[in-house]
Amino acid sequence: MARIVRGALIQATLSEPGTSSIEKIKKSMMDKHVALIEKAAGEGAQVICLQELFYGPYFCCDQDTKWYQLVERIPDGPTTQLMQDLCKKHGVVMVVPMYEEEITGVYYNSASVIDADGSYLGTYRKNHIPHVAPGFWEKFFFRPGNLGYPVFDTAVGRVGVYICYDRHFPDGARCLGLNGAEIVFNPSATVAGLSEYLWKLEQPAHAVANQYFVGAINRPGYEEPWRMGEFYGTSYFCDPRGQIMAEGKRLEDDIVLADLDLDLIREVRNTWQFFRDRRPETYEEIVQL
Repeated sequence: MARIVRGALIQATLSEPGTSSIEKIKKSMMDKHVALIEKAAGEGAQVICLQELFYGPYFCCDQDTKWYQLVERIPDGPTTQLMQDLCKKHGVVMVVPMYEEEITGVYYNSASVIDADGSYLGTYRKNHIPHVAPGFWEKFFFRPGNLGYPVFDTAVGRVGVYICYDRHFPDGARCLGLNGAEIVFNPSATVAGLSEYLWKLEQPAHAVANQYFVGAINRPGYEEPWRMGEFYGTSYFCDPRGQIMAEGKRLEDDIVLADLDLDLIREVRNTWQFFRDRRPETYEEIVQL
């Protein structure tokens, strides 16, 4: 019997400008996402991933400490608990990207994974943190991840997470494959320009090299007051052959749905024996400092 899983990627424009109060911004984005999650579940989604830092703007355009107010504990914070309730209500698995507080002053760009019965399975913390001009001042806000590349056993299969800038590094993508991931989600906030041609190059390449499905999520639209560039949306799913299965709109809110046949992973791996033919004993150079 085929293992078909309906996946959903949610991309959403910022509801309030970054000049609004933290409380107003967060409430507006939470309300928008709850409605989109319910819509996706109503369309048969079994696993849903939200965009990077979903309940606020991409605030790393400047170095303003006010955005520290967006941090929450995981899993004890209100957002994780709300998403647990939604997962249980709709019977869906969710990947929920958040601004995580471990202890006061130690913050991560993270994503929690919640199972279809509402149980919290664990968290991935973004490992690769950019700090580049213009407007990606992430080292001011985030500590590099320290949880490795976990893969979570969910009701729909084995799920891994990679966040935004991580996608430029094939090593972690390989670790996710070796750890057994069947679907890897990459929630992102990336703007038109140098990275756009890579958007549909790198992640299908990860899918091919590691023979799993990838769900790539990018937020859409321009965000005020920074207006640092066009978050171009175009979230998509690709299969273990690197073929794009479904793609979202460019500048609008959207739900991208695709039916993922997880049995295809075995078929592809039995054709292309990349894992069998690896030579890890020859790769020592890539882990030298």
